[in-house]
Amino acid sequence: MGSDRTGIFAGDDPFVIARTWLAEAEASEPEDPNAIALATVDEDGLPNVRMVLLKEIEIGDDGTGGFVFYTNFEGKKGQELAATPKAAFVMHWKSLRRQIRVRGPVERVEDAQADAYYASRSLQSRLGAWASEQSRPLDSRATLMAEVAKATARHGPAPARPPFWGGFRIRPVEIEFWADGRFRLHDRYRWTRDHGIWKATRLYP
Repeated sequence: MGSDRTGIFAGDDPFVIARTWLAEAEASEPEDPNAIALATVDEDGLPNVRMVLLKEIEIGDDGTGGFVFYTNFEGKKGQELAATPKAAFVMHWKSLRRQIRVRGPVERVEDAQADAYYASRSLQSRLGAWASEQSRPLDSRATLMAEVAKATARHGPAPARPPFWGGFRIRPVEIEFWADGRFRLHDRYRWTRDHGIWKATRLYP
């Protein structure tokens, strides 16, 4: 049951622990501390993995929570998540010598939440979301920049969120926290939810 969980592993809510670790990484990791390697599967069950940015760790009042990222729904990952709404990711910080692994079912983020995040992005990023046909063939960078120019002319300085762009939320069934140990004797705790209660189990390294 992880009765010896102290220090960086202490706490009763894995989402709170994850937020704490991410906050510590933001102070020590030089580039994109919120980067995650996100895995999905295609129609044949073949995995795909790529780096995306985690934008929010949600904490519910009843022990629920979620990990939120945003993307183009028509790109490869968006299509794969629509067909098979399950995903896994790992976030690893060299500066802290720690990692978090998460896996679970996936759902779309509500429109109002996606609108609010989209509005918080830089204008260039908002226009880029309109211009990019994510994951599809592109003949040159010049073509991409021409599409950005068209989007700028069409949507102006306050573009609305594209209907094909928004957020996904992973509702984890399993969260694992890992910290490096000497001689590869690492510390690992796997959290799982049973009858609405999160429980931690220490694992062999």
